Amino acid sequence: MTGSILRFLSRQPQGPLIYSDRHLLRLPQRSDYNQWRALRAESRAFLQPWEPTWRDEELSESSFRARVKRGNEEYRAGYAVPLLLFSRPDLTLLGGLTIGYIRQGAAQSCMIGYWMGERHSGQGHMLAALNIAIPYIYGQLQLHRIEAACIPENWKSVRLLEKAGFEREGLLRKYLKINGEWRDHVMYSRLPDDGEFGKMTRP
Repeated sequence: MTGSILRFLSRQPQGPLIYSDRHLLRLPQRSDYNQWRALRAESRAFLQPWEPTWRDEELSESSFRARVKRGNEEYRAGYAVPLLLFSRPDLTLLGGLTIGYIRQGAAQSCMIGYWMGERHSGQGHMLAALNIAIPYIYGQLQLHRIEAACIPENWKSVRLLEKAGFEREGLLRKYLKINGEWRDHVMYSRLPDDGEFGKMTRP
């Protein structure tokens, strides 16, 4: 990803717009509900093995509105940047990527998480999303370390992180309760000098 096709607007009230020629990352809006619900509903069996147990009201409009409100509050407070991933120019929803647990001070780090709709999986969309999100994290957010944790059996996520220049650091035992069970996770991290677009955009 070159600088000529990477554009973003930094911390505006409506949130960042991070995009390339083919993809857009932005904060969720209430108007996204129908697309979000349809994609999550049809991808439930695909997603649920890797996510916390879905609540009964998981896909309700009221739950989505609360999610949007919470996301905006966390963004304004500097705690997280919860983003939805769209294709360009038709703005079809593909999935989501959250920059969370943002820590300043001596740490200057964050944790990323992501999900992809089943029908869009395996087409390189999430790698493309990381390729535009990582320069934003290093440049606009001025963070030094990006962390990601995934279940060892989730080979798609493992392969994605390795392609994006993340390094495996170790095993976190019973780290998160996923689909009703405490699961081990592998910790990955990425520093500004790891990978070509990290080096290009280091602040």
